[in-house]
Amino acid sequence: MYQIAIDGPSGAGKSTVAKALAKDLGIVYVDTGALYRAVGYYVREKGIDPKSGPDVEGILPEITVTIRYENGAQHVLLNGEDLGDRIRQPDISMYASAVSAIPAVRAFLLETQRSIARENNVVMDGRDIGTVILPNADVKIFLSASSEARAIRRYEELKAKGIETSLEEVLADMERRDKADRERDVAPAVAAPDAVPVDNSGLDAEQTLECIKQIIFKKIPSFKTK
Repeated sequence: MYQIAIDGPSGAGKSTVAKALAKDLGIVYVDTGALYRAVGYYVREKGIDPKSGPDVEGILPEITVTIRYENGAQHVLLNGEDLGDRIRQPDISMYASAVSAIPAVRAFLLETQRSIARENNVVMDGRDIGTVILPNADVKIFLSASSEARAIRRYEELKAKGIETSLEEVLADMERRDKADRERDVAPAVAAPDAVPVDNSGLDAEQTLECIKQIIFKKIPSFKTK
């Protein structure tokens, strides 16, 4: 099975390019960030401090997070319920970042992610795919862009979904999350030593996709013939 890992900060376009890549290559796309968002959503609903490791760990037995694919699209179910875009709200980003720094949460979701990769050719995006989740991935990409460029993209995405926020709020949330993700003790969001860096500040989604495909074709020539 082939494994493609795409890491990088929030708003770099990881999910967009990973979804398109999976479709073009005919492989499974796994949005790992959505798993942490689901846990963060549950923590918020319970009124628990997402930075309190013992409190968050205490409710993990109440949580079941599963992935279902319909027409090639990933759906994350929390205790059997498809939360849809509710996990994409700006405040859930901070909850997801906070709970993802808790070792028990990462252990809780680790096997879910690895089991999918064992059974399918996958492209998986997140913060620590190439460093922790799939350390032996065939291709590792670290996708990044300036914080301003990423904030504009995320703001437009949220606005298109009818989620009310401001560009200033999105930028502030993004910069706080970037700092938290980089500095956390457990699985910090940094590039794997063997990851190929791609800065797409000046690229659109199609150009980013093409750039990454060329990297993959060099490392896995058989994909070029698909």
